[in-house]
Amino acid sequence: MAMKGYILIGLLVLVASFANTLNANDITSSYGISTLNRTSFPKGFTFGTASASYQYEGAAFEDGKGLSMWDYYSHKYPEKIADGSNGDVASDQYHRFKEDFGILEDMNADAYRFEISWPRLIPTGNISDGVNQKGIDHYNLVIDELLARGLTPYVTIFHWQIPMALDHEYGGFLSQRIVEDFKDYAELCFKEFGDRVKYWTTLNEPHMYTNGGYAAGVLAPFRCSSWQNMNCTGGDSATEPYTVAHNLLLAHAHAVNVYKTKYQAEQKGVIGITVDLDWMVPYSESDEDRAAALRAIDFRFGWFMDPLTKGRYPLSMRTHVGENRLPEFNETESKLVKGSYDFIGLNYYTANYVADAPEDQSLNKSYLTDPLVHKTGSRDGVLIGPQAGSSWLYVYPEGIYDLLNYTKTEYGDPEIYITENGVNELNNASLPLKEALEDTHRIDYHYTHLEQVHKAIGMGVKVKAYFAWSFLDTFEWFSGFTIRFGIHYIDYENELKRYPKLSAEWFKNFLKK
Repeated sequence: MAMKGYILIGLLVLVASFANTLNANDITSSYGISTLNRTSFPKGFTFGTASASYQYEGAAFEDGKGLSMWDYYSHKYPEKIADGSNGDVASDQYHRFKEDFGILEDMNADAYRFEISWPRLIPTGNISDGVNQKGIDHYNLVIDELLARGLTPYVTIFHWQIPMALDHEYGGFLSQRIVEDFKDYAELCFKEFGDRVKYWTTLNEPHMYTNGGYAAGVLAPFRCSSWQNMNCTGGDSATEPYTVAHNLLLAHAHAVNVYKTKYQAEQKGVIGITVDLDWMVPYSESDEDRAAALRAIDFRFGWFMDPLTKGRYPLSMRTHVGENRLPEFNETESKLVKGSYDFIGLNYYTANYVADAPEDQSLNKSYLTDPLVHKTGSRDGVLIGPQAGSSWLYVYPEGIYDLLNYTKTEYGDPEIYITENGVNELNNASLPLKEALEDTHRIDYHYTHLEQVHKAIGMGVKVKAYFAWSFLDTFEWFSGFTIRFGIHYIDYENELKRYPKLSAEWFKNFLKK
């Protein structure tokens, strides 16, 4: 495909060989695994890739966009990012979306999952202060370009891009005032784009936003209790995570209610939420460790899934946190939150062993210790799976099958979209480009996980879509540019040129129509 920046230096002969002589089955068979391809999945199953605005767009201070929390905190506390970098430019998709969507189309993808940036549409976050028409115009162009290329837009309304003005004004999601502002923002999205966008996700990974930003202090706004000695910007890890999560759920529910009551009948779309979980494997067969694994799932996954399906927090959380720190939904709120989805998005990457950790009365309270568990990636010196570029990411394909089945049995058999699944490697600047593009480990990761997804579908789980993380190498939050998740390589030292990794060619063949 003749397109600026999309050239195959150092890998042309190899990729051409795969493209011209092998199909998806041949490629996967060459790695010693069984055969599977697009046609193995139910008719209408959607395959795509995923992204987030701060990680992809760049243009952080262009065309009337307001400051986001990440714009502000990544500059104020660069030491919080592994390489001191930020998303000012990121992958520059704001300017290169036409080029990128051409690449995605060539990959035989069906859809693209992306985030609309709240501060790009409403610079202050409060709609009464005015809307940025240039932001609306931009996303109209993005959506129209996707549709023109036969790609279905899946839109995330909030992937952690809160306008900084709201954080300054009332603490963002620490205040219930956020609910009204988020509802107004979501409704603006429905009004402006709902005639063409038929798949909406309100929130991406509310657990990660909450835990990372308000308990562990590794994500903006980098808040946590001072006694944890994590050099945070302030905060209370015993209370703030529960407050933030509660307000996230209320904001989600109100946005869904607006869509369902005012727009869904005419626009004929669906709306859901994306939650995440590292699968939890009991460290031993003891009753204590089995209970600990379930408790760990509750404190991460059930924290959001129980309110969405039952209108209340899990019993384990109510028991171990207590009413003084864990908010309660009143009757009206409970009814609003319960059932506030057409589908559940699941993000899965890895798994951990979990052991029971009896309470230590000498410790201060924190969300990080409330579950009374110890998580580890190894047992008896053996890793749960091969370790990827990040210390937390172990390859454990069985975990996605277990997660899908758990969601089906515990939470009412919902329709499920796998909204993120992927693996990374370290960004090795000394590695020749040819070698950097030969990501056979990524092919193996996606194929073995898709095998487990296929198996779950065969067992009756209603999985409707699979989105690989990530389309491009990108800014990865506190890791900055030190790791690469992309199916396509970004040359950060040479005009951000895009190069397909071997996994891109594999996906192209796997998804051949």
